Amino acid sequence: MRKYKHFSRTERHELSILRKKGYSLRDIAREFGRSPSSVSRELRRNMVNGGYVARKAQHKAYVKRKYSKYLGMKVRENQEIERYIWEKIQPPYKWSPEQIAGKWGQGNPDSLSISPRVVYKYLYSVYGQPLCKLLKYKRYKKKPRENNKQAHELIPNRVWIDARPDIINDRARFGDFEADTMGRPRKASQQTLAVARERKSRKLFAVKVPRLKYTMEGFKAILSPYQDILESVTFDNGVENVRHEELNTSTYFCHPYSSWEKGSVENGIGVIREYIPKKADLKDYSDEYIIAVLERINNTPMKCLDWLTPSEVFAKELTLKVELENKQVEGNYFLSLLSYPQCCT
Repeated sequence: MRKYKHFSRTERHELSILRKKGYSLRDIAREFGRSPSSVSRELRRNMVNGGYVARKAQHKAYVKRKYSKYLGMKVRENQEIERYIWEKIQPPYKWSPEQIAGKWGQGNPDSLSISPRVVYKYLYSVYGQPLCKLLKYKRYKKKPRENNKQAHELIPNRVWIDARPDIINDRARFGDFEADTMGRPRKASQQTLAVARERKSRKLFAVKVPRLKYTMEGFKAILSPYQDILESVTFDNGVENVRHEELNTSTYFCHPYSSWEKGSVENGIGVIREYIPKKADLKDYSDEYIIAVLERINNTPMKCLDWLTPSEVFAKELTLKVELENKQVEGNYFLSLLSYPQCCT
């Protein structure tokens, strides 16, 4: 018998069909791999007007789950904590959920403790949703859609990130990039930003593109000046990356709904969002402004770089790679001279 799990939409449809065909609770339970009491409980709880209809049962279960989750939260049970969250997440404090939870525990050791997860759960509920717009990244948790494979099947010759060499994963080589677009554009404007980041130096590049379909042109504009040092690019599964082979380099793709697998460029886009909000129209931001934003980001010291800036590390690595390639060319030239037949005198 498997561990308890809520009935899914598919199971409810199957249950409805099997009951109409006259199958017993034990037979249905055996088919689902559940206990007969679980099947009986599902029928009893989610019947409507004495009958079990899958669509109505699904909606009834959803409503019950929704309100039981919201009404049972720790924050709603403690008005002092709720007031504290509302106060600290708004200006002038603008604290993150982690800062709120940490400071609450420090200042109220004898009171009910809360974790960042509890604060996020409250913010994502109907009671805290007005505060979500004050979060730094202004986004909700979204579940992946089921059976949405059409976009992924459009990308030819895709190589999954599992096959990416360790030298890339360990950031041991210069010239490996991650690339993405800066979210979905607004309907009023189709412009978006093509963004790339070199993994070892963390240097960030970005350029405007008129529409998502021209994203690959944006990546080409970013990467073409560095074609001699370009080793690989890692993408997500967006249809705008269908022409990835045009970059003439090794390309790798994250698994569906696993954007964290290219965390460097995702982090970089998050930093850009501090200067260009998510719902902003890119038409309101000039190319000069975007260049200035990138200059500020790339000239900010980073702990992971021993407090060097991405621009400093990129310039150093670029110089070393060019010098190494020049030495290899010179070495090949001298070898060719040694192997060339000498004339007898």
